Amino acid sequence: MRFIVDESTGTAVAKYLRDAGHDVLSLAETMPQAEDEDILHRAVAETRVLLTNDKDFGEHIFRSAQPHVGIVLFRLHDESAANRLRVVRALLERHREQLEQHITVVTDSGVRIRPSRIR
Repeated sequence: MRFIVDESTGTAVAKYLRDAGHDVLSLAETMPQAEDEDILHRAVAETRVLLTNDKDFGEHIFRSAQPHVGIVLFRLHDESAANRLRVVRALLERHREQLEQHITVVTDSGVRIRPSRIR
């Protein structure tokens, strides 16, 4: 899969995804401190699912109806790199086929996947 990993999600997640064979653009490496709109634009232009901890992206998607390829929003109490990696690994094992064109919210208690109204 093709991913764009927000700075808030961390470089460990980007490295893990690359090591697993995914095409990954890490914003920490290529677009540090980029504006949310620019991130969404690049994700769409390059057909990448966005992984983020920044809930502001929900506002862009739901209120502003900005297009996207897929959004994964992590809302975890344990923000350690080890926990993020565990969660990403489990997410891909169970829900990989549902990430594109969906809005996925990952919490400590589970995963909610909603189809996107924007295509």
